[in-house]
Amino acid sequence: MLARSRTWLALIAGAILGFCGALTGGVLADRQADAPRPPIAALPWQEASLFAEVYARIKRDYVDDVDDHALMEKAVRGMVAALDPHSAYLDSAEFDEIRLSTMGSYPGVGIEVAAGNGAVRIQKTIEGSPAQEAGLSAGDEIVRIDGAEIGADLAGAIARMRGASGSLVHLTVRRAATPGLLEYALRRAQVEVHSVSAQTLEPGYGYLRISSFSETTPADVKRAVLKLKRDNTTGIKGLVLDLRNNPGGVLEAGVAVADDFLDSGVIVSADGRTPDARFVMEATPGDLIDGAPLVVLVNAGSASASEIVAGALKDHGRALLIGRRTYGKGSVQTVMPLMRGGAVKLTTSRYFTPSGASIHGKGLLPDVPEEGPGAAPAEILGSDAPPLTARDADVRLGLDTLKHRATLALRSGAPRPLVP
Repeated sequence: MLARSRTWLALIAGAILGFCGALTGGVLADRQADAPRPPIAALPWQEASLFAEVYARIKRDYVDDVDDHALMEKAVRGMVAALDPHSAYLDSAEFDEIRLSTMGSYPGVGIEVAAGNGAVRIQKTIEGSPAQEAGLSAGDEIVRIDGAEIGADLAGAIARMRGASGSLVHLTVRRAATPGLLEYALRRAQVEVHSVSAQTLEPGYGYLRISSFSETTPADVKRAVLKLKRDNTTGIKGLVLDLRNNPGGVLEAGVAVADDFLDSGVIVSADGRTPDARFVMEATPGDLIDGAPLVVLVNAGSASASEIVAGALKDHGRALLIGRRTYGKGSVQTVMPLMRGGAVKLTTSRYFTPSGASIHGKGLLPDVPEEGPGAAPAEILGSDAPPLTARDADVRLGLDTLKHRATLALRSGAPRPLVP
């Protein structure tokens, strides 16, 4: 038995070392030849043999038989997740989901859903989507998809509703105050997800909300500001930029938005172990609102790329921050595809605001702090609804700050000096 166990260990350890060698080769092949990198350390034999021994014990003695692929995937997932809260192993489905979330469009029916109280409910239908055109609305509970019961399986519901453009999906929904169940046959289409919305609050004063940063966000911001300018022919006197509950997203999109309101200077810098992980991104000439006063609304849900934008505008004296302390995520993750499918999302850099400060674990403290958790941002509604400033106290404060304080704060002389 002892000899047999040793054979098991040797075979498994050999397989692990072979796998690591193959993976290393793939990673190196994807590097740019002109970017020198530190050598990748070989896996120590002692650690490989420990892993192999535990693996063999599980395969031989665990109460249930465990699939080799599932066991290896769990090991990899646990190894990456143990590094920090933001690093993760992504299987093929998770990798596809994260790519879709950053692209700004996806094939589906065009609804935002959430799970709660044992059900999956529609939070919002996207304008112009198959769901909106069919008459689905916020509050509808999804009971079945293509005849399959959904319950509170949010991930399963999302996966079932995704599919090739032009294909059909059948939804069975329950609507409050409507007897019986409603049936909908939707033809999937390429849904454009726009993370930017805008509205004129008062003549000359605009409101711009960014809910997340995807690849399409910079273009959406430019279109929204252009519309505000068309609606305010005498010019933009001030802008409320709302980044509340914005969890971040694509780093470059956040940098591009900060650049939209800065003429020069560092937007963000980062430090890491590899050359690609160390960088400085700077603003280019041009300000979308021509130097008009700017305030930024933030809260504890403002994280990552939204903190980069808020930190750059604050440090350069370009905007006043209003609201609650931000989340405090001062790291950058890189999604690295793996040879056999899936990817690893790995923390590769720590970033710093223009003043050289790290906000990791601390967040940004607003210039005009507010008490309490605050309410979620109010939705922009039609012209017949009560004005946004009457439904959202933070927006009202932002407008008042622009009108009565921002001009003095931002045009009283030289920009506020950077504090290292």
